[in-house]
Amino acid sequence: MPEQLPADMEVREYALRLIKETYGRFGFSLIETPVIEHIENLTNKQGGENESLIFKILKRGEKLKEAEGQDELCDSGLRYDLTVPLSRFFVNNQNLLPYPFKALQIGSSFRADKPQKGRFRQFTQCDIDIIGDGSNLAEIELISATAEMLHRLGMENFKIRVNDRRILKAMSAACGFAEELFDETCIVLDKLDKIGVDGVGDLLRKMGLPEEGIARYCAMLQGQGDYEECAAFVQQHLSTSLDPAIAGNMDTIISCVQAILGGRGKVVFDPSLVRGMGYYTGPIFEIELIDKKNYSFSIAGGGRYDEMIGKFSEGKIQAPACGFSIGFERIVTILKDRGFKVERQGESVAYLLKAGLAPERIREVIVEVNRLRDQGNRVLISPRAKNIKAQIEKLEEYGYTRIVKIEE
Repeated sequence: MPEQLPADMEVREYALRLIKETYGRFGFSLIETPVIEHIENLTNKQGGENESLIFKILKRGEKLKEAEGQDELCDSGLRYDLTVPLSRFFVNNQNLLPYPFKALQIGSSFRADKPQKGRFRQFTQCDIDIIGDGSNLAEIELISATAEMLHRLGMENFKIRVNDRRILKAMSAACGFAEELFDETCIVLDKLDKIGVDGVGDLLRKMGLPEEGIARYCAMLQGQGDYEECAAFVQQHLSTSLDPAIAGNMDTIISCVQAILGGRGKVVFDPSLVRGMGYYTGPIFEIELIDKKNYSFSIAGGGRYDEMIGKFSEGKIQAPACGFSIGFERIVTILKDRGFKVERQGESVAYLLKAGLAPERIREVIVEVNRLRDQGNRVLISPRAKNIKAQIEKLEEYGYTRIVKIEE
């Protein structure tokens, strides 16, 4: 779980300001939800493998004493994402919200994961969601807004990959794979970028799937990520087993977003895109940033989850929903790796006061300092240290360009 130095916080706050400003232009409203959720909300088999990474919270007081010796020792946990809390939030507050509702949510999530560069056990997530719009306008808005945000952060070289969970299911069915093995098949497919098509085939054989079906499935994965439209893929592989409207919906999303990007990024249909969450019901999407060495990594992802609102309301409220989550920690890591510095408005000045100054002189300095602050400058006033050379070096490291030593 990370700690942030002042220099780190400057970059983070800059990115957050830009994110809020950009998404605000697209009509998203900022909300906040608690970091703690009832355990039954977090373990409803909608969060994929994240449910195994929950930080659980013990019952408290008398409830804990009553539960001793039983299996149910916890009744809540730290949220692993922002989508589950949003669904509960909407059900609880729907009468107070516009419909459709465009939500922006920024906050900490927690996963008992293996820490690595750009991945932490406590991390900030930035999510945008549209609840109440069942059309592809929701996907287009979500992807376009996120692409604009990345552009404003100086991240131009990216690829947007799109797919649909219904296409993934049609692929499995066309190959004769049992429906109950769909989730397991997706887990294998999600490893494609690491093990290749042959590796996927080997794992499918270990599952005992038919050889003819495996061969057909692997043939569908050749050239993954390079389709400029979905219809061509469907016509070649799934023409008899998929509603053509699904492919048409995909191609509308691709063409509209590509027109908005204006060459700043690329949108492709990728039949290998899975996304790990079990709650996705339709289109899914992911943004990959490509660095100078042509290495790509995901920095944002999301999709449609039309059934979750109904589950939180026991079927009383049915509302389509679609969302996009940004890898905020990765974005900040990229900015820092690039040596990004926040440009400050005005001057940064440090006043260092020698010990023993007369009260009148201290008052004069304080008046001068506040006059400069009123003009929009950043001004620090501090006692002079014994090692003034080291003190000045540290201040200059933190961006103070003018040091004023008050001797008398």
